[in-house]
Amino acid sequence: MTSSISESWARIERWLARYTPRTFAALGPPAEYSAIAAAEQVIGEPFPEPLVESLLRHNGMGHRDLLPPFWSLLEVENITRAWQTRMKIYGDELEGSEEGDPEGEYGPWWHARWIPFAFDGAGDFLIIDQRPHRRRGRIGNADHETGCSFSPHPMWASLPALLDETATALETGKAVDGYLPVAVDEDELDWDF
Repeated sequence: MTSSISESWARIERWLARYTPRTFAALGPPAEYSAIAAAEQVIGEPFPEPLVESLLRHNGMGHRDLLPPFWSLLEVENITRAWQTRMKIYGDELEGSEEGDPEGEYGPWWHARWIPFAFDGAGDFLIIDQRPHRRRGRIGNADHETGCSFSPHPMWASLPALLDETATALETGKAVDGYLPVAVDEDELDWDF
């Protein structure tokens, strides 16, 4: 059973505070409801509830690895900025384009109903797929060069699953989807794979 967003965050925070205080200190304060509402207005649809709950706990974290293997959480304003940038780049291609199988392993280069929530610092984003299909809410890797891919591993099924699996990997020290958490210099989180 997957932990709630709040439970997973509490587990992650406890581990980070004890073993990687620099990463813990990088976690942002809660987002404002008004900032989330403004971002939803720009994107044109409500954020999924798990993302809202997570943002109300921590509004991003700067460029520090948190999610395996090298993903950092975006602040609300950067979610909007990332979405707008991708729409500017790929928007013309989206008009009338075939999006393929919405439940497949690979997606199009970009889709207007993807909500970016984490970044790698190299132009790639983790997205929550909001397209209306059976696997709505799954996490994809929107690579700026190769397009979007969706891993079949259960940790990528949803944001609650991703945070729960991350918390479990931290607590147990065991690899998840091939990624092993490590404390670098005893104060910063990194992932080996």
